[in-house]
Amino acid sequence: MTNRHATSAEPPPGPGEPEDVPLEFTAFCELHRPRYLSYARVWLTEHGGAATAVQQAFAEIAVHWRELMGSSNPTAHAWEILRGTVAEHTRRESPDPHRHPADDDLAILHYVVGLAAPEIADVIGTDAASVAGRLRRTMLREASGW
Repeated sequence: MTNRHATSAEPPPGPGEPEDVPLEFTAFCELHRPRYLSYARVWLTEHGGAATAVQQAFAEIAVHWRELMGSSNPTAHAWEILRGTVAEHTRRESPDPHRHPADDDLAILHYVVGLAAPEIADVIGTDAASVAGRLRRTMLREASGW
């Protein structure tokens, strides 16, 4: 078996990523890895925990890549894989049954990671108006508890 990376300009796969992946997958990883890592670091504060979770998520995304590309919203499905992987690593549960974990994630991406609504929409695979509305509702819900 020849190693295609020895003769190409493409970077070698990260740990846990399959060796023969489409260029589109590599581009997807490069685009989303920094934001995914920032999100994971909020939940996984142990050294290397966030990177491990993100690599595990990308490995799962790679396994389902063709299926994801055939879906109506590949980015949203990839985001759900990441969220699930991070949740597995933290075993976190929402203390308030009326809180929606996805809204908490939006707040983390906005207030902690520092992403604007259009950037969040790009990461989670939705539209910016939806993100902005959900952020406003989350802020109002939190403010009403003060």
